[in-house]
Amino acid sequence: MKDVIKKEALLDHSIDKVWNAITKAEEISTWFIRADFKAEKGYKYTFTSEPNEKGCTIISGEVKKSDPYTLIYTWIVADTKIETTVKWVLESTESGTKLSLEHSGISNYAGDTAVAMFESFNGGWNNCINELTEYLKEAVNAG
Repeated sequence: MKDVIKKEALLDHSIDKVWNAITKAEEISTWFIRADFKAEKGYKYTFTSEPNEKGCTIISGEVKKSDPYTLIYTWIVADTKIETTVKWVLESTESGTKLSLEHSGISNYAGDTAVAMFESFNGGWNNCINELTEYLKEAVNAG
């Protein structure tokens, strides 16, 4: 069973614009789902999808680390008590920003549920990175 999902993207946007997009509630709410989020260690956040959206409706957790360009938080899907961890790391490049995402601890789910959650999260993160990229291109107009 795979336990860690890793994604990378090269973005043609400044590291600060990407950082704001993944740490500010109003920006997260634009490209992901409605967010009550602060990039402050110890902050207990909630992501809430609209009732007509597919998938889980509430994701919650706690910010564990928020240093310049590294963000780590726990990830608990509604109606489960299973805690996984999401880590974002940003690095400046000559043309913009390298984004690295890691979602770990998926084997904390039991048996077949772990496999199903891995597949769900893996596809979900692909969609999120695509939405983030589009958001940065269009809404932020940074590229």
